[in-house]
Amino acid sequence: MAVLVTGGAGFIGSHLVDRLIEQGREVIVLDSFDDYYDPGLKRRNVEPHLGRDNFKLVEGNILDRALLKELSRKENIKKVVHLAARAGVRASIEDPYLYEQVNIGGTLNLLQFSVENHVEQFIFGSSSSVYGLGAEVPFRENRTSGTPISPYAASKQSAEHFCHTWSHLYQLPVTVLRFFTVYGPRQRPEMAIHKFTRLIDRGEEIPVFGDGCSKRDYTYVSDIIEGIVSAMENSFPYEVFNLGESRTIELTELIRLIEKNLGRRAKIKRLSDQPGDVPITYADITRAEKLLGYQPGVGIEEGIASFVEWFRGQ
Repeated sequence: MAVLVTGGAGFIGSHLVDRLIEQGREVIVLDSFDDYYDPGLKRRNVEPHLGRDNFKLVEGNILDRALLKELSRKENIKKVVHLAARAGVRASIEDPYLYEQVNIGGTLNLLQFSVENHVEQFIFGSSSSVYGLGAEVPFRENRTSGTPISPYAASKQSAEHFCHTWSHLYQLPVTVLRFFTVYGPRQRPEMAIHKFTRLIDRGEEIPVFGDGCSKRDYTYVSDIIEGIVSAMENSFPYEVFNLGESRTIELTELIRLIEKNLGRRAKIKRLSDQPGDVPITYADITRAEKLLGYQPGVGIEEGIASFVEWFRGQ
């Protein structure tokens, strides 16, 4: 019985695949290798597993229903971990239709695939961006959410609604995991920590939107993987969990940590506030602690040091 990991060649997905292969599970990765960032980086993420008996790579798009039907005919898939998505708040403002197609339509395709193939568990990788503006801090899963303020956030919230509907209509066990600003080795190049580290190391300016006082709950990728694996081992009819460090740090302090570990000063280019950005993300992880045994173990200081070490080894 196989686990299907969509987006399994990406940042979070490839780390999950590493863990599942290590556990001896049969893993099928479905990835489109789109050009949002260098596809070569994603290919290198999964290259170590090519040729393994318990690993299969399928290159294709979650919008391709014919491909999904072919996959269901050939493979005995019992768990789906759906991490494939079009990412990026700012890019979603430029092309909202693409985000609607991939993040909503693609999720719907996989939910229907899961029902038709009697999948035992569907895990959806969502985002802290669904809380948007106005949510009570720290963000709790059972409190009324704020208002999403980007097409990306709206697409993720809509996909969550489809997850709940399919769970209700077809008794599909669904777990929604809301990730809070994940970072670590293999992080996408355009994300803040990776981008800032690269630019500071080169002596180039880093773009800082607003006054630098925005706060984020940064979560190291190994903690996210622990949360996903635990969710795979604890099935629910329908449940939503925050996966974060449950600690916030201001952007200016984040930059200071990167400077400290690189041993270089940042050249800052001040820019106006960016549309779609929220002032704070902050996870209440009480539910994940109680029901998943989730306990993040990598603080931001240790995490940045580890990331810079990985960056320098590239």
